[in-house]
Amino acid sequence: MFPTPALVELIENNLTRDLRAFLPELVLVGVIVLMLFARLFTRFQRVHLVPFAMIGTAFALLLAVRQWTGTEKGFTTFGGMLVYDSFAIYGRIFLLLFLFGSLVLSQLTGIPDREDSADYSTMILGSTLGMMLMTSANHLLMAFIAIEMASVPSYALAGFMKGRRSGSEAALKYVVFGASAAGVMLYGISLITAKFGTGSLPDLVQGYAAVMQSGSFDLSLAAGTMFVLVGLGFKLSVVPFHFWCPDVFHGAAAEIGAFLSVASKGAAVLLTGRFLLALDLPATAGVGLAIFAAMTMTLGNLAAFGQTNLKRLLAYSTIAHAGYLMMALSTMRPDGISAANFYIVAYLLMNLGAFAIVALVRNRTGTEEIEGYQGLLIRSPILAVTLVLFFMSLLGLPPFAGFVAKLQVFLSVYDCGARYSSAGQSGIATVYYVLLLIGAVNTVFSLAYYLRVIRVMTLESPTESTPLKTSPMVRMFVGVLAGLLVVMGLLWNPLTRASEQATASLQTIEREANR
Repeated sequence: MFPTPALVELIENNLTRDLRAFLPELVLVGVIVLMLFARLFTRFQRVHLVPFAMIGTAFALLLAVRQWTGTEKGFTTFGGMLVYDSFAIYGRIFLLLFLFGSLVLSQLTGIPDREDSADYSTMILGSTLGMMLMTSANHLLMAFIAIEMASVPSYALAGFMKGRRSGSEAALKYVVFGASAAGVMLYGISLITAKFGTGSLPDLVQGYAAVMQSGSFDLSLAAGTMFVLVGLGFKLSVVPFHFWCPDVFHGAAAEIGAFLSVASKGAAVLLTGRFLLALDLPATAGVGLAIFAAMTMTLGNLAAFGQTNLKRLLAYSTIAHAGYLMMALSTMRPDGISAANFYIVAYLLMNLGAFAIVALVRNRTGTEEIEGYQGLLIRSPILAVTLVLFFMSLLGLPPFAGFVAKLQVFLSVYDCGARYSSAGQSGIATVYYVLLLIGAVNTVFSLAYYLRVIRVMTLESPTESTPLKTSPMVRMFVGVLAGLLVVMGLLWNPLTRASEQATASLQTIEREANR
């Protein structure tokens, strides 16, 4: 059968629409290809390519912002494998903003150098590309491919620092744990697709709804769903899939630690939110997620107490914050997903800033141990003050964005408990109320290790009297991040509305499923 003119025209129109929706990703692909080709020519082998990557990222970010303000949204692309909605665009903007900030930080710290700039830029852009696909995945197989696209470059980035045994060990551990999680997730996908004959989320919505209405328990479906969540839990560093996080953060450069702590967590939160809200899982699934959230935040905060290396401390802090994000996701409600969307943006600013200070102090003192921060307030007031601000936001104190982020998460959990209570399900409501209490107690726990670092910086005498000089660009970078935290803590309505708008667009999947 030969294609008719009408069919050819339909294919062309759909392809044009799909490519237009895929423009930010196409820009990153183009930048990656150009950087790889540039290394084939001698004259470009000593050119620092990170600025070129920054220009490409900025252009992709502008395209994503333009897509956010556009009106044509809410449709599937590339044969239903991806979805183009406000939720996906929100994720793109978040990831591209962080990518741009990470590239700026790498320029300020000098990692990578000219020789390695092409490899570094290619891997970090490629990993971000995979994360952008995670946020718009509309098929389980597409989600798995996107996770692997994001993970494989991350393995190499973890061991990017040459000649460091700790970095090589971190990369090896990351690969082993990542491969194990990928295998478990792929097995879960196979169980789900064997049950329904498809991995498309719109089709799975109907399949899960039919199973829920039947009232029967399907072991293979429950196991498949759990295994998929295991893969997502690995990306989120949720207990007990967190073992890789402290060692990888300790062995990798601080710049890479920032990327892994924010970008991978944000992409995993967005993908998990899409998965949970679309499939409308039973309340028991939310209870299970709530238990894992409580375990994660508690272990992360308690393990951070005894750390002497600031990167390891921030790694356990990352695990604790993954627990707070899981609190919001455990509600499996739009308000919880919206709270998580807000949280990841605030987390971008405060964690990027904290890791930036670690990298800058490392360059000037040669240490990442907490002892090296003695008297930092005297040696570099700008770095000490901004690190205090980032820690206060991570702790969740007003008037910073971290306070608003935690407040929205706690409110979503309280409202979830109230809904179950009014529906006569007091047992499930109690779970969420207890989770809320555990979250509040853990916030108090985290105060101890943040204050310990602050005390070392402000109250202890420096071991050296030489000032740590910082360039105007460094002061501007950390100052802008700290300033944005304060602005978002005072004027949070625009971002709250944006996160709610993004979450509302997830109903597109349900509309597609009911057609």
